[in-house]
Amino acid sequence: MERRDWMQAMLAGSAGLAAASASAQTGVHRPATHANQDTEVFIERDEAGQPHKGKVLVAIQPHNDDMPIYYAGAAAKMMKEGYTGYLIRTTNDEMPGPGTPADTHKANEIDNYEVGRVMGFKKVYDLGYRNHRMDNASIVEVRARLIFLFRLLKANTIITYDTWGHYDRNPDHWMTARAVESALWMAGGAKDYPEHFDAGLEPSRIRETYYYARGPQLVNRVVDISSVIDVKARSLQVCQTQGPGGSRGSRLKQELAEKGMDLPLLKGDDEAADLAYIKEFALEHNRTLGREYGLEWAEKYHYWPTVGPKQGVGRVSEYVEANAVRL
Repeated sequence: MERRDWMQAMLAGSAGLAAASASAQTGVHRPATHANQDTEVFIERDEAGQPHKGKVLVAIQPHNDDMPIYYAGAAAKMMKEGYTGYLIRTTNDEMPGPGTPADTHKANEIDNYEVGRVMGFKKVYDLGYRNHRMDNASIVEVRARLIFLFRLLKANTIITYDTWGHYDRNPDHWMTARAVESALWMAGGAKDYPEHFDAGLEPSRIRETYYYARGPQLVNRVVDISSVIDVKARSLQVCQTQGPGGSRGSRLKQELAEKGMDLPLLKGDDEAADLAYIKEFALEHNRTLGREYGLEWAEKYHYWPTVGPKQGVGRVSEYVEANAVRL
């Protein structure tokens, strides 16, 4: 399905995120997305230096333009603040693009590695499942491969599509999300795939997950991506085979020149024209969302911290230590 078909839906979804505008400082705001929603929205802003150095981010996308359109900003911000990043693409992208499926497969593979390069990911992994057919793949197999990678990479933070996102018709999206969700849970176990431990791996207890949805979503975090918007635009510009980015700006500039016309937005060389076009049109949803929270550019997420207050045995131990008295 063409990504551009979702842009209007994105803008409409962003419009209902919050009833209040943001203050100058980090704060919380109650969204009016659903009448029964009782979730505070936290504004995540830039942190000075590299406070997350030593942590590992794993970003997972079904297609090479999914992250550039929707969640490249948060990923770029995390890596700027010290994360080591890895990118996983689950499909082979053989459908979206010109030429035969083989032509498209190759072109999108090149684009995907370019996305990884300009974003600053340390390595890109391609799982290679058939495009538009991930619902025909074994979720147990996909999950097992993801568990292995989470343990191998010692992942701390995951960013991907929301398992619980509604009205996403692309099977690659929701199949990937479901496989990721169960892999996150099982990767921390001490009995699942014990051969991993014989190979020197350890259980991977993911600290936090950023979920993105193209449709209605329970949003509890908005990330300020203003400082990395150029990185996000560049990641979409190198998606030459599919998506609303690529060389659309320079092509429009050339078409206008042939008619004796000029568009001030597209001034400069071809790359500058492409990036200006992307920021004005393809990433308009990020600008619209940002304005609602007093930010220049923003992305929305359901954030799920998987490491919280101690419960069960750990909570009992703490209670005993604090309250036990000698007889």
